[in-house]
Amino acid sequence: MKRKGSVVWQGGIKDSKGEISTESGALSSYPYGFASRFEGQKGSNPEELIGAAHSACFTMALSKILGEAGFTADKMETSAVVTLEQVDGGFAITAIHLTLTAKIPGASQEEFEELAGRAKAGCPVSKVLNTEITLDTTLES
Repeated sequence: MKRKGSVVWQGGIKDSKGEISTESGALSSYPYGFASRFEGQKGSNPEELIGAAHSACFTMALSKILGEAGFTADKMETSAVVTLEQVDGGFAITAIHLTLTAKIPGASQEEFEELAGRAKAGCPVSKVLNTEITLDTTLES
């Protein structure tokens, strides 16, 4: 299975115009560039896309793991904060922090944390990212 994301880029680093597209059409020529990445202007950036991808992958992996353990989530909400820092004269993603709030009937806090930890370690996006990935969980009753 292969999935494709692509960009079109015009200009230099600061006077650029970029557009992000995905094979599925979820994003089609969506704007991104230096200003949206580093100056808070409208548009997307690679870090938020990685955060969305990591949140989606982790939550899907957890759904599978929960099912194998005999649980079904009523609802799970996950966010990922991706930290981009200047290091050694360049930039690097230095951390990702996942935050999960879930309602899973019948799950204890201990079971929930153990299963969520397995999903964090096992989802394909976690495996590809070479950074510290942390996780906070909240099990609602």
